[in-house]
Amino acid sequence: MMGAPLVLLLVCLLVVPVGQVLMLSIYGDDGFNLAPYRQLFASSVYVDVLLTTLKISLATTALSVVLGYPVAYLISLTDKERQAKLLFWVLLSFWTSFLVRAFAWMVLLGRNGVINKTLLALGIIDSPANLLYNFGSVVIGMVHALMPLAILSMLSVMENIDRNLPRAASTLGARPGTAFWSVYFPLSLPGVAAAAIMVFVTSVGFFIVPALLGGRRETMITQIIMDQVQQTLNWGFAGAISVLLLVVVLLVFALYDRVLGLSTMTGAYTPRTSAKDKPKGPARHIGDTILTLLGRFFDTLHALLSIGRRRAEGAAPRWLTVLVWAILAAISVPAFLMIPLSFGRSGLNWPPQGFTLQWYADVLTSPVWTQALLRSLLVGIGTGLLSMLIGTPAAFLLVRSSMRGKGLLLAFVLSPIIVPRMIIAVGIFYLFARIGLVGSALGLILAHTVVSVPYVVMTMMAVLRNYDTRLDLAAHSLGARPLATLRHVTFPILAAGMMSSFLFAFATSFDELTIALFTSGGLNTTLPKQFWDEVTLQVSPTIAAVSTCLFVFIAALMLGAEHLRRRAAR
Repeated sequence: MMGAPLVLLLVCLLVVPVGQVLMLSIYGDDGFNLAPYRQLFASSVYVDVLLTTLKISLATTALSVVLGYPVAYLISLTDKERQAKLLFWVLLSFWTSFLVRAFAWMVLLGRNGVINKTLLALGIIDSPANLLYNFGSVVIGMVHALMPLAILSMLSVMENIDRNLPRAASTLGARPGTAFWSVYFPLSLPGVAAAAIMVFVTSVGFFIVPALLGGRRETMITQIIMDQVQQTLNWGFAGAISVLLLVVVLLVFALYDRVLGLSTMTGAYTPRTSAKDKPKGPARHIGDTILTLLGRFFDTLHALLSIGRRRAEGAAPRWLTVLVWAILAAISVPAFLMIPLSFGRSGLNWPPQGFTLQWYADVLTSPVWTQALLRSLLVGIGTGLLSMLIGTPAAFLLVRSSMRGKGLLLAFVLSPIIVPRMIIAVGIFYLFARIGLVGSALGLILAHTVVSVPYVVMTMMAVLRNYDTRLDLAAHSLGARPLATLRHVTFPILAAGMMSSFLFAFATSFDELTIALFTSGGLNTTLPKQFWDEVTLQVSPTIAAVSTCLFVFIAALMLGAEHLRRRAAR
């Protein structure tokens, strides 16, 4: 019964609407019909779009994992105080609006943007370079958007690696690079695989960055789905493309579940690969050779960079610290760029000139912006409360109970993360259009709860794993009934974790655009939807003011969430 509300919500607002959209691809007004699939494969255009999507997603995945690995490694290596500081910047970037970050790159890479103006002023180039609307700009924006996800995915595994193992290798004569590549890195591979799959699946279903930073050659498959629904109402063809996208995603997650298990997404470290399944023979020999060569290379590099310097045992090398802070600066600076632009009289021109509050005044006096803000706050609060109310009991069920089929239940609970957001949005729009919930606050709250509740479940599962159940047993031994134990013992201790899960659900809803594009509009629009309309239809300096407000708001939310998370971990 504890998981019944969540299961009912996902069945009604995920399984049914997505199933209806997928059925439209094979069953239309004329009955059974495979014409959408014939249209899909009759032309090379859509196959080329799929290949472009895969190319961008693979490039994004590789760069996000490679650049994110040293950040996750350093965070897992440092003490709790420094770890909290580093993690804050990762989480701040993670929760900062995709729209804010994509718009920041538009300002940075534009012909009159910051980078071109700086290069021209230094005399490095004679005319503005074409840095925007190409493959490179899309990959840069995608990596910037998804690298925090890769870092957090790898960190969840790295934190469980025994630090004594690399030290034992060092005591046996292994140099730092050899100890890392031969001992630590193989143990961190489950985290690397989890990060790669999560980033790849998210990239495949992404559309914000390609739409703003890419040209026609960088069109991704989700943009085709959106155009088919919004412009031509071709539900059958949109369903066929959705099936193609969903098959790719499910194949990737099936591989992930087979190797690692979906429980690793909640922070549990339970890889399913046994010793007999590990590579043997030539494959194993090649892998060991590569790791040995990498170890020798990094030993040489470490020796060159550490000449004349001493460091405490177990401390991170200085060059690694510098590299990590450079990466964190790179993922943070674009959002900070909006702050000086929002106060400049010159609008979006760089460098900003003068000082004015005009753009903030324009936002505050605009009924469109204020109504969008109030609506996003209302929907966000409603989503946070509903997600917490139905997600917390489900987390209790998954952690505390010994029921059969918990793995299947967990997979079902995490399915909103697995299924591309665009497919969920199209399915919900199709359902809401038939029952009259398009444009309603209730509809947005229900739809946002579908995509927010998995984060609540994962957060509460992590909190419950650290909860000492002996406190409950002590209360029972003193005569407390189950409800009294929950009220006076369990919930007061878990309150900080519950509030943290509420804030994460609120932040997810507050920044959600894909569903809002279909189910809101006009005076019923949300803040991300209004931001999207301004960026795509009319770029004005007020966007910099809104971006700054969103960035500051998310930063305050993250400070509160991290404070509550630390209290819950005590």
